[in-house]
Amino acid sequence: MTALTIFLARLIGLFAILVSLSMVVHKRLMVETTTALLRNGPLLLITGMVGLVAGLAMVLGHNIWSGGALPVVVTLSGWIILVRSLILLFLSPEVKVRLYERFRFENFFYLYAGISFVFGVYLTWAAFSA
Repeated sequence: MTALTIFLARLIGLFAILVSLSMVVHKRLMVETTTALLRNGPLLLITGMVGLVAGLAMVLGHNIWSGGALPVVVTLSGWIILVRSLILLFLSPEVKVRLYERFRFENFFYLYAGISFVFGVYLTWAAFSA
């Protein structure tokens, strides 16, 4: 396992844990912020660009599809970030709002936070025990 895989897994894992815990503590603020962000075109554009840089960096620097679960999960994380950023940059505002509504973020809020938390725990545990 490469040092880059371990570093990225630790970084993404700790980030996911901390953000998911913050989500749970500040549910109302998170829902309001996400809804407001979706309706703020310039800020959404900047968010998409920053995500694009992060996603491209991960895909270009860590595109490893073998060597166990951890490298593959880190690679998938980069691809997910890249695809999400492309969606933010290229889909129309109306389509983005419909997608957001279809995912029913507020209704399934704790499920999404839980998935992020479990994902973060796995990455963090696997990276620090590697």
